[in-house]
Amino acid sequence: MPIYEYRACNKGCNHCIQGFDVLQKIKDEPVRACPKCGGRVTRAVSRFAACVTEKTEEASSLENKLREYESQGMWGHAAELADKSGLEERAMNDYKKAGYNF
Repeated sequence: MPIYEYRACNKGCNHCIQGFDVLQKIKDEPVRACPKCGGRVTRAVSRFAACVTEKTEEASSLENKLREYESQGMWGHAAELADKSGLEERAMNDYKKAGYNF
């Protein structure tokens, strides 16, 4: 669900003048009044940021090797590789699948 930002249309309380956020479904009707003072509000256009990350060749190679081990049921090998690579949560899951109890 998206988070929408609302601000006072004209005058309002500190809450709506500074703006407030509302978590809503896309199909929900927009908020028309401030929940604190009842003044008219409008949905504001918010700034957003996008992040694109690229994997290094080394990271892609590691991921491919882990998937290969896991698809073949080689949980112990996958766990050791994940553990050495700093992927603790994945290592723990693979160790459990390999039959280790912690």
